[in-house]
Amino acid sequence: MPASAAARVEAPVRRQPPARARVRRPARKEKRVSTGVLWIAFVGALLAGIVAINVAVLRLNVQNDNLGRERVSLLEKRAQLASQLSSAAATSRIQDAAHHKLGLVPASPDQTVYLHLPR
Repeated sequence: MPASAAARVEAPVRRQPPARARVRRPARKEKRVSTGVLWIAFVGALLAGIVAINVAVLRLNVQNDNLGRERVSLLEKRAQLASQLSSAAATSRIQDAAHHKLGLVPASPDQTVYLHLPR
């Protein structure tokens, strides 16, 4: 092919489709808006549920803490009462109370009698 023949070959001309007038579709846009609003409401409801659960857990933690404090207090009171019982049940204290309040004295060894019962 000669150089002049190559110049004659022209690129095919692309034809553009005729420009169409854009028709607005308001129903589709309204659908997008309504679905967006629904998603926002859905996410808001989920967040409100999460907040409600967190508040419930916080209340349970406060209640648990109060019960723990009460338990410690009761354990301390129990230990104090056990100490009082121990000191009240001491042998010397009982002997002193029997001697001073009731006038009792310990029995001497010669007054002690042992009984032997048959089996």
